[in-house]
Amino acid sequence: MAQPDEFLDVKGLLCPLPVLKARKRLKAMAPGAVLAMEATDPASVIDVPHFCAEAGYDLVEHSQAGDVHRFRIRRT
Repeated sequence: MAQPDEFLDVKGLLCPLPVLKARKRLKAMAPGAVLAMEATDPASVIDVPHFCAEAGYDLVEHSQAGDVHRFRIRRT
């Protein structure tokens, strides 16, 4: 997969901060750009896909390594 345009580390932050920080970063990005985000909040597995669906962003990928959830979100 291609390199993301931006990276956001929200490890250690709890709901709703990961989604709020992702929203702020994505708004500043160009359409089509991809944000890679790493989170440790267990709720991010539910919150991030819900946020993407509500905001109209594409959740390109979700993976997990240990307690770290990795998301790739494309701004539409």
